[in-house]
Amino acid sequence: MCALPGSKSESNRALVLAALADAPSRLSGVLAARDTTLMVGALQALGVTITHNGDDLFVTPPKAFSPAASIDCGLAGNVMRFVPPIAALAPGKSTFVGDERASQRPMSPLVDALRQLGAQCSNDALPFTLSAPEQLTGHKVVINASESSQFISALLLSGARLPHGIHLIHTGDALPSRPHIDMTVKMLRDRGVVVTCSEPTSWQVAPGPIAAIDQRIEPDLTNAAAFLVAGVLSGGSVAVPGWPEHTTQPGDLMRQVLDAMGAHTTWCDGVLTASHQGTLHGVSIDLHAASELVPVVAAMGAVVSGRTVISGVAHIRGHETDRLAAIAAELSSIGVNATETDDGLIIEGTDPARLHPTRVLRSYADHRLAHLAAVLGLVVDGIEVDDISAVSKTMPDFTERWAAMIGQV
Repeated sequence: MCALPGSKSESNRALVLAALADAPSRLSGVLAARDTTLMVGALQALGVTITHNGDDLFVTPPKAFSPAASIDCGLAGNVMRFVPPIAALAPGKSTFVGDERASQRPMSPLVDALRQLGAQCSNDALPFTLSAPEQLTGHKVVINASESSQFISALLLSGARLPHGIHLIHTGDALPSRPHIDMTVKMLRDRGVVVTCSEPTSWQVAPGPIAAIDQRIEPDLTNAAAFLVAGVLSGGSVAVPGWPEHTTQPGDLMRQVLDAMGAHTTWCDGVLTASHQGTLHGVSIDLHAASELVPVVAAMGAVVSGRTVISGVAHIRGHETDRLAAIAAELSSIGVNATETDDGLIIEGTDPARLHPTRVLRSYADHRLAHLAAVLGLVVDGIEVDDISAVSKTMPDFTERWAAMIGQV
């Protein structure tokens, strides 16, 4: 049995909505990791009171948000995108900074949206200073969010606190990670916010209060992917408790991926079990809706029979690192035939015994690349990763959980 910490995506949305709510909230099971710590710090800088009591966080919204001299976003997309719309509610200047790589992550669609709402921004990427007026005047916002669904979620989360609400329209290519937008909309509606989706690329949020509710965070299903794959590749099985029967988390797609690649998954009373069954093989799959799974799926594809083709994920070039280039480079370095396409990867499965690590695999300060290395290390002798601390972004105790799982498997 492999218990996992709370969902990063749900944790940070819950923190933002609690900060925007009309009364205090209690959040249970919030992920304790760098991304959520950065979110807590950012909200506190804007005047939100957040206290810890065991595994619970108590969030008390301020009567009015205050501008912040410096908000550290680290490398967290949730923080750098969800927090500026809140800062736009605080008249004055707030400055956003981050890790070195943060300046390369897409931000211009959100900055453009904030300008349409009536705020000013000194730059189209981090670092930047946001200057908020006494009251935002904009209502209709048109952006191209094809690089990240987080631009849509960021504006929806704060939309009810705008004087006129927001009418948000996406123009451009298909939106990536659509389930994350569905998660945002559901969490807003759970708090009494009126959200209308008249078309797949259009949303209207009515102005009004955001009700304070106590919430327990679901386990992180994307982080579960590496553990499930480990159980399958080891020839054994891994069970993850607390797996919801119905969820908006994109990581739930991992069940379908494993089944398609010849593994076997079962769900019973909140426990998902993945086990080895028959011959594991490659698959052609569009991961546009769940692109965070790409590194782990690529690792599995590298050591099963046949070809794995991953498509629909061109946007992950703008994640913590250029994930497509990084995955292709690291797999190639151990003898896997892995090539980039316009929107994904082609990976030729190879017998693990024929692979030959020639150097330490690089994590690129990316937690998902560290997961890729961990998965490969189970079946390829000699695999090492240069910086396992990258996992602190979403699971600081990854190595301890991984070691415990290996002992059980």
